[in-house]
Amino acid sequence: MIRILNGEVYDPINGIAGEVRNLYICDGRISSQDAGGRTIDAAGMVVMPGGVDMHCHIAGPKVNTARKLRPEDHRAHEIAKTPLSRSGTFGSVPTTFATGYRYAMMGYTTAFDAAIPPLAARHAHEELNDTPVIDKGFFLLMGNNEFIMERIAAGEKEEVRHFAAWLLQAAKGYAIKLVNPGGVELWKSRSNAHTLDDEVTGFQITPRQIIQSLAEVSEELSLPHPVHIHCNNLGIAGNWETTLETMKALEGRRGHLTHIQFHSYGGNPGESFSSKAAEMAEYVNAHPNLSVDVGQVMFGDTTSLTGDGPLGYMLHQVTGCKWVNVDIENEAGCGITPIEYKEKNSIHATQWAIGLEWFLLVQDPWRVVLTTDHPNGASFTLYPRIIRLLMDREYRKEMMRNVNQKALAQTTLPDLEREYTLNEIAIITRAGPARLLGLQDKGHLGVGACGDVTIYEKNADWEKMFAAPRYVIKDGQVLIEDGHLRGETYGRTFYVSPAYDPAIEGKIRKFFDDYYTVRYENYPVQLEHYLPRPEAIPCRV
Repeated sequence: MIRILNGEVYDPINGIAGEVRNLYICDGRISSQDAGGRTIDAAGMVVMPGGVDMHCHIAGPKVNTARKLRPEDHRAHEIAKTPLSRSGTFGSVPTTFATGYRYAMMGYTTAFDAAIPPLAARHAHEELNDTPVIDKGFFLLMGNNEFIMERIAAGEKEEVRHFAAWLLQAAKGYAIKLVNPGGVELWKSRSNAHTLDDEVTGFQITPRQIIQSLAEVSEELSLPHPVHIHCNNLGIAGNWETTLETMKALEGRRGHLTHIQFHSYGGNPGESFSSKAAEMAEYVNAHPNLSVDVGQVMFGDTTSLTGDGPLGYMLHQVTGCKWVNVDIENEAGCGITPIEYKEKNSIHATQWAIGLEWFLLVQDPWRVVLTTDHPNGASFTLYPRIIRLLMDREYRKEMMRNVNQKALAQTTLPDLEREYTLNEIAIITRAGPARLLGLQDKGHLGVGACGDVTIYEKNADWEKMFAAPRYVIKDGQVLIEDGHLRGETYGRTFYVSPAYDPAIEGKIRKFFDDYYTVRYENYPVQLEHYLPRPEAIPCRV
C-alpha cells in the first residue's frame, strides 16, 4: 500500500492535466481509499502513469541473431551485477535483463515487441519471461504467411479469419502485424513488391488484397489493437505514394501505420529523398480511423533489424556493413545490419527532420505515438531527448543548426513553432498507446488501473527530467528510487484469444504435414509452460 501526496498529476484519459492530487495504491491497483502504507510526498513533482512502448524489438529470433552479429556492441556496454539485478550488456540490442531494467529506470512499465513469426513464438515468450519489471506482449507476422495468401487468392474469407484467430491463440500473440505484405515472399526469389498492385508470384494476389483482407479480419475479430502495418517500400525515395495508397486502401477500417517516418519520403527510387510528412500528416488529420507511431531517427550508431528481408539487403548495399538475412518457413523473413546515422549526411538529416515533422504536424496527439522503432531509428533510451526536442523549441532550433542545412531546408521543420505540453507528452508516451492497444487498466491513474506510476522531479531540462524519474512504481511496488533499483519483479504477458471454427484445424494440420518442418501438435504454445504470468485481453465489444 502506497499513498502519493501533493503531486502534480497528468492523467489525460481521466481529464487531469497538472492538478495537485493525492493517489492511493492498494493491492497493486489505484484505489479511491487511503489504506495507509508508505507515504511519498510528491510536492513539486510530476506524476504520470507508467510509460507504454507500443512498438519496439526486444525479443525473438531476429533480436537474438542481432546480438550474435554485433559482439562489439556488447563489449562496449557492459552492466555489472548488483545485489538486486543481474549482469548484462546494453548497446543497441541489449540483453533481456538490461532491457527490463532500462525501461524501468526511464519510467516505462509496458512494452510490445512488434514483429514475431508465429513459428518463433516459443522463443519470444522465453525471452520476454526473462525480461524483468515490464509487462509485455507481441504482434504476430501474417502479411507473408503462405496459408493466408492461398486462402485470400481462393476467396476463402472465412478461412482466413478462422486461421488468423487460431494463429493468435496458438502463438499467444496480441495483434495482426503486416511487414512489406507480399514483398517478403517475393524476396525469396530476389524480387520485391513496389506497388500495392504487384502480383505475388505463385499466389496470384497483391499487397492490396493482403492489407484489406487482414484489416477486415482484425475488425471482424474485434481485436483490441487494429492491424499494425509496416508498409511496402520502406526507406525508398518516393515511398510516400505507396504509404498514402495503403492508408486509402483501409477504406475507413481502423489501421495503425508504424514507424511512419521511414515511409514518408518524396523523390525517385535510387536518388536522394525529400520530406512528404506535411502532405501525409494532413491526410491522417482528416481520417480518424488511422493512427501512427513515428519511428524517430536519432544520430549515432545502432542496429537495423527488421522483418523486411529486402530492406535489410538494401541497407547492406548502402552501408557495406555485415548483414544477416533469414527466411522463416511459410511465414516471414528478416534482415539485420549495423547502421550509423550522421548529422551531416543529407539522407539521415532528412529522416531526423521528418520524424519531428510528424510529431508537430499531427493535430490529435491521441493518434501519434512516441517510438524510435527500437533499435532501428535509435535506442528507446533516447526517448527523453526526443521529448526535449518536442517541448523545447529553442533546443530544437539549436539541434537544427548542427545538421545538413540543405536537407533541412527541404522540410517544414524550421517553420514549426509548436511545443508539446506535459499533458501531450503523457498522451503520446502513455495514455495514447494504451488506448490504441486496448489496454483498459494501462496508461491512466483512475480507480482500478494498474498501480504503475512514475514520479519525476521537475526540471527545466526536460531530457534530464524524463531520463531519471525520482520514483517508479510497478503494481504498487517501489522499484526505482533516486535512480537505484530497489526491488525486482516480473510483469504479465498480454495475449488475445479470439474464437474460431474448429473445423479449420483439419486444413491447418494438412498444411503443416505438407509444408512445415514442425509437426502441427508441436506448434502451439502451451500457456502453462511459456506464460507464467498470462493475462488474456478481451476482444472489443
